[in-house]
Amino acid sequence: MRVLVINGPNLNLLGERNPAHYGTMSLSAIEHRMEERALEYGWKMEFHQTNHEGEIIDLLHGARIDCDAVILNAGAYTHYSYAIRDAIEAIRIPVIEVHLSNIHARDEFRHTSVIAPVCRGSIIGFGAASYILAMEALVEIND
Repeated sequence: MRVLVINGPNLNLLGERNPAHYGTMSLSAIEHRMEERALEYGWKMEFHQTNHEGEIIDLLHGARIDCDAVILNAGAYTHYSYAIRDAIEAIRIPVIEVHLSNIHARDEFRHTSVIAPVCRGSIIGFGAASYILAMEALVEIND
């Protein structure tokens, strides 16, 4: 199985930015943990981080050809990007939405995810473990 992991805006600052919400683990450390788990499953992982909405859309479009699933932390785009929502809806592979913090326990504007209705599922609020839990979910839905 080939899994694309897309991280959106500001996630390149993990470990530095607001550790109370996002934890102290860097994005590269999270990716390393995911790679270790992928070895156990025999999966191939591909990681991208971008601060640009259009690049996320392009990555999603490309995933429909090359990948079996996507794990997506769209960052703030989660709450208002109908373009990313449409891109998820257009591809026919499962997309798991991931958030480090519990978006429902934060600012009011973060309570709504416009991408959730077109994702296979959402995992939120478990810090860096959210990404590993997304991998576990993919194991379960692909059995």
